[in-house]
Amino acid sequence: MGFLSQSKAHQTPRKATASAWTCAASGLVFGLVSLAGFGPAPAQAQNLFAPVAKINDSVITSYQLSQRMAFLGVLRAPGNLREQALKQLTDEALQRQAAKAAGVSVTAEEVLAGMSEFTGRFNLKVEDFNKIIAQADVAPETFRDFVSNGLAWRAFVRQRWQGRIRVTEDEIDRQLSLTAPGQNVRVLMSEIILPAQTHEQMQDARARATQLSEISTLGAFAAEARRSSVAQSAGRSGRLDWTDLSDLPGPIAAQIVALEPGNVTDPVPVQNGIAVFQLRAIEEVDRPTPADVTVEYAALMIPGGRSADALAQAADIRAKTDSCVDLFGLFPGSTEAQIQHETLLVGELPTRYAVELAQLDEGEASTALTSADGQNLVYLMLCSRSRELPEDVSRDQLKLRLQNQRLQAFSVAYLEELRAAAFIEEFDAQ
Repeated sequence: MGFLSQSKAHQTPRKATASAWTCAASGLVFGLVSLAGFGPAPAQAQNLFAPVAKINDSVITSYQLSQRMAFLGVLRAPGNLREQALKQLTDEALQRQAAKAAGVSVTAEEVLAGMSEFTGRFNLKVEDFNKIIAQADVAPETFRDFVSNGLAWRAFVRQRWQGRIRVTEDEIDRQLSLTAPGQNVRVLMSEIILPAQTHEQMQDARARATQLSEISTLGAFAAEARRSSVAQSAGRSGRLDWTDLSDLPGPIAAQIVALEPGNVTDPVPVQNGIAVFQLRAIEEVDRPTPADVTVEYAALMIPGGRSADALAQAADIRAKTDSCVDLFGLFPGSTEAQIQHETLLVGELPTRYAVELAQLDEGEASTALTSADGQNLVYLMLCSRSRELPEDVSRDQLKLRLQNQRLQAFSVAYLEELRAAAFIEEFDAQ
């Protein structure tokens, strides 16, 4: 749910507020996989209403803390659940106080719509979600309050700062010009590819990718790439080489150009997976500016997946070929199932192929990918690159993304101010 619109996932602000709405959403599927063995909330009955923290005039009770911990447990949030739960509840108390002081509130209908939007991301109705969290002794009111707090804070942020957000036509023109093919702009990115070959895996990967899109530091993304990515770049902490922006598929280019270095794209569907990309740097380069982008490539399927034999065969092919003509010469009479040969607009390329091809010069090859079933190593070679790509980047989409980025910056900074000015006292665990 974005600051300015709740209708499309791509309009979600780049970084979630400390209410942890986005963090919880992204972890949802992991917790739905299995709740077996998840114990009841740790608070003892006689201590349910014992205070664990005081934030100005608000009190966080042991019951609220145990409920949030159980909720985070359902979402399979990593790390110390008590610390995370207490921080979230503290931030939400500050946000709730600010919204109340400004006269901002949300209606029951808005809360229900927000709950439906939250669970709808994973094809669940609110009633079904409440049944699932009930298995971990999480009350439906806990979920409702979680959503209500997030909605109220967003409404407060919009009311306080939306009138100050001005995105000029010149700024949009600049963003559009950066996405135009042939412009002298290149980007330095990192990638994380999560596997998703079944519907259930796709849900898990999309949820995890949503969580990864909230990363804001290079180190954290690099660590996650080493830990989670199935791309060959994982060994390089997900780092890719400099890539011309115009060589990227339109959906990725449109997201990348609107980011600040360190920020991460929304989840991007790729072949048998979900990807997120982090912008590390962007720069203009001094060279001629061709007009459009069409790519000719060859993809040779080598049996054996990423086995030692398949990789050895790929190395042997690499040593014998400097062009696609050489590659075809090594395998005369090959069928399309053995060597796929295509000439496509960048926007028509399979996303995984497009990202790999964008980093290659003519005659170079990549062995970073495997076939859909994992049984073949893909020897992907760039035959040629010419310019014929018509770009279709929405001005409204870029404007909304810029507005949301600026609102989010105000939101994060103001929460820091509230936290610094607040009286916060924590009590020993009962």
